[in-house]
Amino acid sequence: MSSLSLSILPLLFLFIFFSDLPITQSSNNKSSLTYKTCKTSSDQNPNISLNFCLTSLGHGATSLRRLGLLSIRLIRHNVSTTRHLIKKLRRNKGLDNPLIKLCLADCLELYSDATLMMKQARKDYKAERYFEASLMISSVMNGCSTCEDGFKEKMVISPLTNMNHNVFEHGIVKFESTTF
Repeated sequence: MSSLSLSILPLLFLFIFFSDLPITQSSNNKSSLTYKTCKTSSDQNPNISLNFCLTSLGHGATSLRRLGLLSIRLIRHNVSTTRHLIKKLRRNKGLDNPLIKLCLADCLELYSDATLMMKQARKDYKAERYFEASLMISSVMNGCSTCEDGFKEKMVISPLTNMNHNVFEHGIVKFESTTF
């Protein structure tokens, strides 16, 4: 997983100012906003799967602004779900590897911070403070990478790999959805 450069992030949100035009096709239609966004994003970024994007955003957003809000909601949901999973894993009496426990403690702190950051990102996005929202989302994505890297550094298998990747990929979709 690679993180996005902070110097590029403000440019990604500029397109929103010029593209709040309604689209009425369903997300399954290749001419829909969701399909075009996901197709362009997956073509331009190897970290984005077309199927993952379409499945995640398949609610038929009618404008880039709504698509952005949907992406933020999905990231926030994934962050919350991952945080709850970490808490559950930490309570697991069968987990006896101290290195995994240490990594989970670090990840819990990162995801607790991420929960607050996503609430702020949503507020910033709704108030059209796109640069600030992008900084929050970028920080959340970095936290996911940091969590996963902690397991790799301690040479233990992460029980959070899929969850970390999903949060990261939703973050990339969010950024990519504002660039074309």
